[in-house]
Amino acid sequence: MSELFLKLEKIVKRFGGVTALKGIDLCIHSNEVIGLVGDNGAGKSTLIKIIVGVYQPDEGKIYLNGTPIRFSNPLEAWKYGIVAVYQELALADKLNSIENMFLGHELTRRILGVRILNKRKMYNKAQELLAQLGIQLKDLYTPVLRLSGGERQALALCRALNLDAKLICMDEPTAALAVGESEKVLSFVHRLKEQGKAVVFISHNLEHVFRVVDRIVVLRHGNVVCDAPLHELDRDIVVKLITGTLEKWPMSWAKDEKEVRTYG
Repeated sequence: MSELFLKLEKIVKRFGGVTALKGIDLCIHSNEVIGLVGDNGAGKSTLIKIIVGVYQPDEGKIYLNGTPIRFSNPLEAWKYGIVAVYQELALADKLNSIENMFLGHELTRRILGVRILNKRKMYNKAQELLAQLGIQLKDLYTPVLRLSGGERQALALCRALNLDAKLICMDEPTAALAVGESEKVLSFVHRLKEQGKAVVFISHNLEHVFRVVDRIVVLRHGNVVCDAPLHELDRDIVVKLITGTLEKWPMSWAKDEKEVRTYG
């Protein structure tokens, strides 16, 4: 089994009188793609925002490489290599690809004691990051607003890789894309796993989920009702778990110092 990177234990999150997450347990390993699925309002986005530091849990603990940790904001999570790529992507449309990749993390050099942008180094690094995803952009200086949906996803992932991301949470990455562009994004997920990254893949498209993930976690009404390896499940079972036709999938826990998960 791959190394345990992040562990969430009994995570609870409330918004006023509404409890969005009700004691979530989740282990995330390096070199693993987890499919996080559930109906609208199941708690998927809330859980991701807990992981990346947007929200803080009201109860429960988070462990990073076995050490208790608490993220006060996304910047703290970034420092440990935990990032999110949201459906909206949060790219600056009027800036070019290179400027977006390095926004807030620009590479510089000194000339006569003055620090200036090292544009050549950023260009070369951008090409290297794109190569990691197996993609080529015709012109890195084209404003991002002219890029296709798949190219924009690649750019957002490159920005995450530039931050030395170890865990990438992808929120509905193929939702607004045509078939060809969706194929590119799925190939990016495979590439990330090949590089040893952990990926949490949120999607309502179960076809895409079954093509890229190693494990499926189903949330319903803020509870984990399934956490199982892909080979144990099929789409019919997952749909029943999402809708509540099937109450829960059998799960068992093997607790040792590494919190190794087994399935029954």
